[in-house]
Amino acid sequence: MKNAALLAAGGFFGSVARFALAEWIPSPEGFPFATLLINGLGCLFLGWFYTRENAKKKPRSERLLLIGTGFTGSFTTFSTFSLETVQLFQSGAVFLGILYLIGNLSGICMAALGVGLASAKGKEEIGE
Repeated sequence: MKNAALLAAGGFFGSVARFALAEWIPSPEGFPFATLLINGLGCLFLGWFYTRENAKKKPRSERLLLIGTGFTGSFTTFSTFSLETVQLFQSGAVFLGILYLIGNLSGICMAALGVGLASAKGKEEIGE
């Protein structure tokens, strides 16, 4: 029950943060820039967070569940990215669809950057 509560709390705040950020970020000419930015930030954060958490002597599964799975899982959105990509192609905006697809797949690079940042910071802290 505790794990479900942690997941629900993280999910609530992550979805509210995504909604608020999406409302604040303009989407020029129908390009879903907000989702692209949100997914990129989420990938960067999740790579950083998991690396930092797992570098600890005793990683806390509660933090991983609350922040990693709950918050970040609901903050980012693969389903919205998928639907918006299909909609761009269906509307005839093939170039924008390809650009959006590539942009969102660059999330892998953002996750790697997050891992790298956390790893570099960890080495500084332990004197390597």
